[in-house]
Amino acid sequence: MAQAGRTPAGLWRAVARGLGELLVTAGLVVLLFVVYEVHVTDLLNDRRQAELAEEVDEAWTRQPAGASVELVEPPLGEPVAVLRIPRLGADHQRVVLQGTSEDQLSQGPGHYVGTALPGQQGNLAIAGHRVGKGSPFLDLDRMRPGDPIVVETAGSWFVYRVLGNPANGDVADPSGVPGLHVVRPEEVGVIAPTPGAPGTAASGAYLTLTTCHPRYSARQRLVVHAVLDGTAISKADAPDGPPGLTGG
Repeated sequence: MAQAGRTPAGLWRAVARGLGELLVTAGLVVLLFVVYEVHVTDLLNDRRQAELAEEVDEAWTRQPAGASVELVEPPLGEPVAVLRIPRLGADHQRVVLQGTSEDQLSQGPGHYVGTALPGQQGNLAIAGHRVGKGSPFLDLDRMRPGDPIVVETAGSWFVYRVLGNPANGDVADPSGVPGLHVVRPEEVGVIAPTPGAPGTAASGAYLTLTTCHPRYSARQRLVVHAVLDGTAISKADAPDGPPGLTGG
C-alpha cells in the first residue's frame, strides 16, 4: 500500500516549481516596469513637451515685437527657456521648467532654483533625466569641447560653448572648470555661481547640465559645463536662430 502524502523529493520538486513560477512572474513584472519607465514615459513626455512648446510659442508671440523682456525666475513648474543641443541631434529641443523636483523633471529638464537665468553672470544650472521621462540627456556624454548649447528666451538667443580644448578634445580648461566630468550626487558645488568654487563670486556666465551616471543608475552625476559665447542675440536680428544652432 502506497504511503499517503508526498515524499521529500516530491515536496522539494513542488517547492522548486513554485519558486520558479514566482521568479518568472517577478521577472515579467520587472520587465514591464522597465518598459514603462524607459519607453512609455518617453512617449508621454514627447506629448507633454509638444504641449509645452506650443504654450511657450503662444506666450512669446503675444509679446510686442522687439520689446525688451526682463528675465525673472518664474513660479515652480513654469517655463524658463527652450534648450537646444545640436550635438544630440538637429531636432534636440526641450522646454526647461522652473524647479528640479520629479514633478518638473518628469516633464522635461528643470532649472535649479536660485541659479542664474539665461545670459546672466553666474551659473545657469539645468538638470534632466538620462533614461526615461523623455531621456533629454541620454547622450550627454557625447558632448565635446567647443560644442554649442543654445538657450532660447522670449526675445533672445544665447549660445554657450562647452569648456575645454576643441583642438584636441581635452575637457580640461584653463579656467579650472572642466567641460565634462563625473561627480558624486552630494557634490553640489558644480552648480555654484563659479562651478566647483562654492562661496565665491561669479567669474563668468556659465551653463551647467547635470544628469545621472551611468545610464540606468543614479550612483553618480555626469556634469557638462559651458560658458557664454558673446552676448545675447536678438530674435529681431536672427528670427531663425543663431549660427550655433547648426553647430557653427
